[in-house]
Amino acid sequence: MKRIAVIGAVLEKPRNSQKAFNETVASFKGIVKGRMGIPFDEEDMAVIAITLVGELDEINALTGTLGNLPGVTVKTAVSGETGNAAK
Repeated sequence: MKRIAVIGAVLEKPRNSQKAFNETVASFKGIVKGRMGIPFDEEDMAVIAITLVGELDEINALTGTLGNLPGVTVKTAVSGETGNAAK
């Protein structure tokens, strides 16, 4: 069953990880519904929120891949199952 999720990511020294981060997110474009990024230039950091709709395995795969990038910290919030089967 599909779920709705939000990944919150903090990129420390984003110049070092931003390209790999963006490529990883793009490779999961089928489940990505929205993205918002806020640069914190003074702190040399960026905060990114990604909204997803997909199977739990897909959400976990994206979260794990992003979390393994150097200088990237992620946390994910996931809904219960969506649709009529969840009722």
